[in-house]
Amino acid sequence: MYETILVTLDGTPSDRAIIEHIKQLAKLAQSRLVLLHVADGWAARTYGPDAVSPEITEDTAYLEKVRAEFESIGIPAQAELAYGEPAEQIIKWVEQKRCDLVAMSTHGHRFLADIFLGATATRVRHSISAPVLLLRAK
Repeated sequence: MYETILVTLDGTPSDRAIIEHIKQLAKLAQSRLVLLHVADGWAARTYGPDAVSPEITEDTAYLEKVRAEFESIGIPAQAELAYGEPAEQIIKWVEQKRCDLVAMSTHGHRFLADIFLGATATRVRHSISAPVLLLRAK
């Protein structure tokens, strides 16, 4: 059913909600995971994959830690770091990796916050054909 699941991570505590949910789903569906974090700081947006900054170092270590967590329970996972605007990069990765499902935690912003902050989840779900699992973080 879901051969490849793209799990977007933003490096905040809200990631735990989607990580725990996907552990169960990936085991049931025998899925492989692509863990994606989009570095969107100044260095990442300016230099892309050539960026060197504490943010990039921390993001890479975080992704590896989460990847190892999935692998330790028998769920194949690869960690990917993208650079730039999160919604654009997520949409690109869905197409490149031919993902069957996109799993995202949402922060639960309300209407006005979404207008001013730009809702990544909303942009993604309206731009791809794959199903999107949105799980509101507590």
